[in-house]
Amino acid sequence: MEPEWEKTGTNEGTLKFEVSTEEVSKAVDHAFNKVKNRIQLPGFRKGKVTRELYRQFYGDESLYQSALEEVFPDAYEKAYKKAEIEPVGQPEVTVDKMNSNEPWVLEVKVTVKPEVKLGKYKGVEVKKIDRTVTDKDVDDDIQKRREKEAELVLKDGAAEKDDTVVIDYVGTIDGKEFDGGSAKNYSLVLGSDSFIPGFEDQLIGHKAEEDVDVNVTFPKDYQAKDLAGKEAHFAVKIHEVKSKELPALDDDFAKDLDLDVKTVDELKEKIKSILQDEKNDDAEREMQDEAIHQVLETTEIEEVPQVMIDNEVNQQIQRFNSALQTRGLSMQMYQQITGTSNEDLRKQYEEEAQDNVKTNLVLEAVVKAENIKPTKEDIDNEIKELADEYKMDVNRVRQTLTDDMLVHDIGIKKAIDVIVESAKEVEGKDDKKDSKEKSEDQAEK
Repeated sequence: MEPEWEKTGTNEGTLKFEVSTEEVSKAVDHAFNKVKNRIQLPGFRKGKVTRELYRQFYGDESLYQSALEEVFPDAYEKAYKKAEIEPVGQPEVTVDKMNSNEPWVLEVKVTVKPEVKLGKYKGVEVKKIDRTVTDKDVDDDIQKRREKEAELVLKDGAAEKDDTVVIDYVGTIDGKEFDGGSAKNYSLVLGSDSFIPGFEDQLIGHKAEEDVDVNVTFPKDYQAKDLAGKEAHFAVKIHEVKSKELPALDDDFAKDLDLDVKTVDELKEKIKSILQDEKNDDAEREMQDEAIHQVLETTEIEEVPQVMIDNEVNQQIQRFNSALQTRGLSMQMYQQITGTSNEDLRKQYEEEAQDNVKTNLVLEAVVKAENIKPTKEDIDNEIKELADEYKMDVNRVRQTLTDDMLVHDIGIKKAIDVIVESAKEVEGKDDKKDSKEKSEDQAEK
């Protein structure tokens, strides 16, 4: 029989198909070979029981479950491909018919990908992005580099914003000290907003060796709930006031910063080139995101199955966990530090997961519409790029990824290229609106 697909809901249905007698017989034989070495009957040594004797004592039916587990994956894949559906999540299997020397008939409850009615995906309009790197951009970047190389020097005058003060402090609430409210020789950058709002501001204008009374109110949403919303007093002793001393912007600084340049002008040219590359990359990413968003806006997608969102959330949490491990943290440590639960984490990622799933569905629809079929050369290039990116052996990457995974990912990339390369950059609607309002204001004046 040919696979029979019957839709029972928006994204659900039942798939009925059979497993041939030959496949069943082979799987039952394999199942017997797995257990025969563990079977012992009177008069027979362990592992020497014949198939006929096993059948007499136990019956082939005792092997059916193991045989089903062997034949189901391939039979199921062939069936849903013939039925031209794309399952998501785990199938629920019901045995409709399982007799000896006959094809087995299975019925599977399946959740499938939603239908996608692709909207306009070529020639979408995206806001034109300014890619100009100005002299101010270069100067600001150099200033940041100078500040990074700055030295802290003692100053006699009063503390100002961006100065560093070395302080002792003792915090009290209603005259009583509280946990975590005291420290000695603490270095604090004024204006860093690393302390309770108002604390740093009250130290500005004071000099070394001064005692300062600081009065603040803990924010209502403060992480330590026993302190949230309460008024506190801090007795502060300023030991030192330090200011940043920036290196002079001269040729020596330029050479110290970059061995490939000899003058400040050369440094500026190199930084301008770096900033231009960064700005171009940012613009390309922004244009790509906007173009895909435009396609998504004009595409109709049936209700997305929750299992697809859950799968995406699981992947995002897995990626986040890997990122934590590279920093020497475990998920348990992170949750203890932040006070978050597994449920909190899942909620945090759920909205983004929905967007990601919908975007992927749209791109898969473009792959179908454009009949994109990656070649062997495409697959080889993708493997090489992944090996280079993750500094892995090419053969190891090849063993890790299946052809289906590679074909899917390459197809998605090509679909993005189709959308982006045909997109048209135009003056943004917001820009046009602003220009119109400015013209109207000038006319009124």
